[in-house]
Amino acid sequence: MQELTQPTTLSPAVQRVILAKPRGFCAGVVMAIQAVEDAARCEQQEGHAPVMVYHSIVHNHTVVERLSSGYGVQFIEDLEALPLATGAAAVPQTVVFSAHGVSPAVRAQAQARGLATIDATCPLVTKVHTEAKKYAREGYTILLIGDSAQHQEVIGTRGEAPDQTIIVGVLGKRGAGLHDPYTVTVPDPERVVVLTQTTLSVDDTRRTVDILQARFPALLIPPSEDLCYATKNRQDEVRRIAPQVDAFLVLTSTHSSNGMRLMELAAEFCPRTYRLETAQDIAGLDLSGVQSVGISSAASTPDDLVQELLAHFYALNPALEVIEEGQWENITFRKPKKIEAGLK
Repeated sequence: MQELTQPTTLSPAVQRVILAKPRGFCAGVVMAIQAVEDAARCEQQEGHAPVMVYHSIVHNHTVVERLSSGYGVQFIEDLEALPLATGAAAVPQTVVFSAHGVSPAVRAQAQARGLATIDATCPLVTKVHTEAKKYAREGYTILLIGDSAQHQEVIGTRGEAPDQTIIVGVLGKRGAGLHDPYTVTVPDPERVVVLTQTTLSVDDTRRTVDILQARFPALLIPPSEDLCYATKNRQDEVRRIAPQVDAFLVLTSTHSSNGMRLMELAAEFCPRTYRLETAQDIAGLDLSGVQSVGISSAASTPDDLVQELLAHFYALNPALEVIEEGQWENITFRKPKKIEAGLK
């Protein structure tokens, strides 16, 4: 491992660190990772084929690497790559659906191939899927706010009612498959509902809904907020801490939507905001003149990466003042039914 503790001109002795709390794993991520670990252990004990995960179980490179190296888990993007389970004695391949959720088409494909599936979809994502199905049955056009039409959560939610769902870019964000909230049109302005990707910026989502509501006064907004509690809580804490520090560090993979939103939010209040994949990345940052640092992490980032980063600052300054305020979330989600009941 690269040495992190040698003082350099780029990494001076920071005097104070404020750790955001909550940070790191949310309940949905914990549930999904544990489901994969439990399934992998069971299949290993039975001598079966390695567990497959459809898409990254969560959007974090370290998590994926640890599951791959430590549990033999394999990650796939196409179920067609898996063999068909044929014959009465054949042991079906176990596939875990990621925390982001999948469309009905993917579920049907898995069933047709005889795969044994475990659904590790975050319950808060499942709630949005349920809303999409409900409003589609009632004849509504669904305006689904997202940051990318290619995000797995957006793909899965749209898949519940593809003919009635229009993906709207948050605050007019451009990209393939995204519609502008200022110009999007619907067949019937009197029957339109808005749903959202769960990991967006709270402020940007609210502004986007306001734009849509001004254009479609009859717009239906479900009474329960789709943005997940973990997304909101982490953004609230970053919003509180970022104005107090000279630099803000966010540990997140680039393909983590909630993590990148934390980084964008911190940058609004603290111009010296940086993204780190792991603590090793601190070596490349210019923190000259920085006396105070704020730290947060995406809902899919292991907290030991944060602790490794904190250890780096402690090594440079044993008298480092560390402030950790706020509250941890006291929320847990049940394991997938198939994990609770035992595989196969």
